[in-house]
Amino acid sequence: MKVLANDGVSQSGIDALEKAGIEVITTKVAQEQLVNYVNENKVDVVLVRSATTVRKEVIDSCPSLKIIGRGGVGMDNIDVDYARSKGLHVINTPAASSQSVAELVFAHLYGSVRFLHDSNRNMPLDGDTKFKNLKKNYAKGLELRGKTIGIIGFGRIGQEVAKIAIGVGMKVIAADKFIEEASVQLNFFDGQSSDFKIKTQSMESVLKESDFVTLHVPAQKKYVIGKSQFEMMKDGAGIINAARGGVIDEVALIEVLETGKIAFAGLDTFEEEPTPAIKVLMNESISLTPHIGAATNEAQDRIGTELASQIIDILLNGKN
Repeated sequence: MKVLANDGVSQSGIDALEKAGIEVITTKVAQEQLVNYVNENKVDVVLVRSATTVRKEVIDSCPSLKIIGRGGVGMDNIDVDYARSKGLHVINTPAASSQSVAELVFAHLYGSVRFLHDSNRNMPLDGDTKFKNLKKNYAKGLELRGKTIGIIGFGRIGQEVAKIAIGVGMKVIAADKFIEEASVQLNFFDGQSSDFKIKTQSMESVLKESDFVTLHVPAQKKYVIGKSQFEMMKDGAGIINAARGGVIDEVALIEVLETGKIAFAGLDTFEEEPTPAIKVLMNESISLTPHIGAATNEAQDRIGTELASQIIDILLNGKN
């Protein structure tokens, strides 16, 4: 049996699969060559992340395929329902990267409230000649403690964000179409734990009450945050998107950043990946990362081992 990990997989995942007698191919196959490669090599499993798509035409053209796996949460690059209707298993790892994404949200938050994203651009250029000017420019930072964070989308990742926020000392409010209440458990280094129940509320109230808003929703056909939503937000608020490109109207975002209505944004995902708009990339009020929310060593190990476990269960143990 053969697994093509087209967008890569951790060594821990490879080791687990090979130990079970399953061959792992890590050759990067171009999208347009995927069908031919799968058929020529009689591949049973294709594993992808965000770079490779598995649409209807691939599914129809590859009779050897039994499993399509997505390392991570979102499966918008796979025709999931169609694949399952054809008898294929479609698997993912929804919990493996939640903590990594949540920590990146706070990397953007902490950096933005202290202007690190801009300071790190300007200090190498002017730090030796305009030190006092730069110090003055970045001297009005904020603390996160005591502020309100609004979480739009209160699933696994949203709840991990809430855990960090509670630990920081922030007030947490959340909106979710499908979750009315969630119990968030904080586990501490000495074995103690504490539970917090958070009831969700309307998105409008979250936008109006929050000092910072972070998005954790799947890909959408329409913007979740556009001009009217920005108008609801507090003056000087910040917004973070480490979810999916296209959930924020980037044209509207640039407008509210330029007027000062919104103080800053942190973006890990973009409308036009992998070629984000130049206006977004060059805006000094935006903290930028290239879609690395799940890109930690720990998350990749969890993703690899979880995928391997599911593949072994399906192919060798006959589990559905």
